[in-house]
Amino acid sequence: MAEDFLPIHGYDHLEFYVGNARQAAHFYDKTFGFKPIAKAGLETGCRDRAGYLMEQGNIRFIFTSAYGPDHEIARHCAMHGDGVKSIGLNVPNVERALAETKKRGATVVQQATEVKDAHGTFVTGTIKYAGDLVFRFVDRKNYRGTFPCFQPISAHGSQPVGLAAIDHVVTNVYLGEMNYWATWFERVMGFSNLMNFTDKDISTEYSALMSKVMENGGGKCKFPINEPAEGKKKSQIEEYLEYYGGPGVQHIAMNSGNIYDTVTKLRQRDIDFLRVPDSYYDYMRERVGDVGEDWRKLQELGILLDKDDDGYLLQIFTQPVQDRPTLFFEVIERHGSRGFGLGNFKALFVSIEKEQALRGNL
Repeated sequence: MAEDFLPIHGYDHLEFYVGNARQAAHFYDKTFGFKPIAKAGLETGCRDRAGYLMEQGNIRFIFTSAYGPDHEIARHCAMHGDGVKSIGLNVPNVERALAETKKRGATVVQQATEVKDAHGTFVTGTIKYAGDLVFRFVDRKNYRGTFPCFQPISAHGSQPVGLAAIDHVVTNVYLGEMNYWATWFERVMGFSNLMNFTDKDISTEYSALMSKVMENGGGKCKFPINEPAEGKKKSQIEEYLEYYGGPGVQHIAMNSGNIYDTVTKLRQRDIDFLRVPDSYYDYMRERVGDVGEDWRKLQELGILLDKDDDGYLLQIFTQPVQDRPTLFFEVIERHGSRGFGLGNFKALFVSIEKEQALRGNL
């Protein structure tokens, strides 16, 4: 077996560029249960931006906004709205990660950079991905703090909702770009193609999409890539690309050890979810059979279930979490299945199209 030239320990963090970091942090605290851990800004010596670090389980989100209009972050928000700018990957050696990916065709946008402070040495380096997205390699093994320029804050924070880890991060790209980026992942990052979904798998009467799931050698990181397929009307991917202004992160899937409890708490905090018809549950119960789950409770909460040869999974999708119909979240609980809910795609697509129609975008 060939050596993994880009070993990845896992997701380090996701950084969002947002219009107002303080308000975004408040929203993700009060709704999704992320705890404010640290802050960067004028008072910490960061003169051009403010940032809030939020944590829940093994998930780290950073929400960053600019202090002025003539700034990369402000321009990013003007173009895309609030969205993910950077996907942080924890690696054992940033210099080697950059060297190995660069010689395979990566565009390096930030060379290996060491920051030393009272907490130790923090190393990062960045390569370009689709659209304005970047991958940030992070080596924090000699660092005892959170991030440079961030100082701990003693905010009480809301109770967590049981989100434990990032399961996968989905990117939308333009028609004809999916295969390019799948090949890029294989060549540049050493990933392999875990699954393929065609327009026959994911379609309705009106629209369709295609998807390839890329996975790193250790199986820690998975990146599905979606592109629109030809259809009678505008697909959800085309709607995203129009309102986001190009490729970007469509949704972030987060694991829960008890999806019933997590979804109940999220609903109590006014998080809106996509809803499939009640007939879905009669159909799926007949198709899947008894797997030990409470079908009445699944239907009550709107949680979906799918089964494959390895086991089954439970999943649910939020509505977009900002005014633009772009970024949303998935909560997923796996019981052996390594899949992504293929059996649910049709029902989900119909639900998404209903929401598109309400927005006048179908």
